[in-house]
Amino acid sequence: KDSKFFAWQEKFIKELLNKDPEVLAEAVMRSCQNKAAVVAADEKEAGLRATLNLGHTFGHAIETGLGYGKLLHGEAVAIGTHMAAAMSHKLGWIDETVLKRTVDLFKQAGLPIHLPKDGVMTAEKFQSAMELDKKVSDGKLRLILLKGKLGECTFTSEFEV
Repeated sequence: KDSKFFAWQEKFIKELLNKDPEVLAEAVMRSCQNKAAVVAADEKEAGLRATLNLGHTFGHAIETGLGYGKLLHGEAVAIGTHMAAAMSHKLGWIDETVLKRTVDLFKQAGLPIHLPKDGVMTAEKFQSAMELDKKVSDGKLRLILLKGKLGECTFTSEFEV
C-alpha cells in the first residue's frame, strides 16, 4: 500500500544490503508504521489486513511441496510474491512496469523469484497445498494479488488460472 516506500527501497537497496544502521532503522520504522496502520484499520482481519500476506499463500504451498527447510521462509515468500505479481500481470491487473520493478528489486536483494530447478514441486502438489491455506473460504481459494498502480492490491477469489 506504500509505493513511496517501495521507491525508497529501490533507491537505498545497496545501503540496506550493506546493513547501514540509519537506513535499516528507517526501513524497520516504515515497515512497522505500515503494518500498524493496516492492523488498526482491520483489527478483526476482515479483508484489508489479509493484504499483509502478499506472497504467503504461494510461499506456504512452496514450503509444503518442497518440504520445510529446503528454502528459508522469506525465500519461499519472495518466490510467492513474484508468482502473485506474475499472475496479476497475466490477468491484466498490473502493467509490465510494476512486474519489472518487483522482479528487479528482488534480484538486487538477492532473493529468489523462481522455484528451485531440482525441486519436487508439481502442479498437483502446489494445488493441493494451496487448498489447505487458511484463506480458503467456502471452498474457494482467495489470494492477495496486485491490481492497479504500484502499491495497490486486492484480496479476491475472482481469478482464473
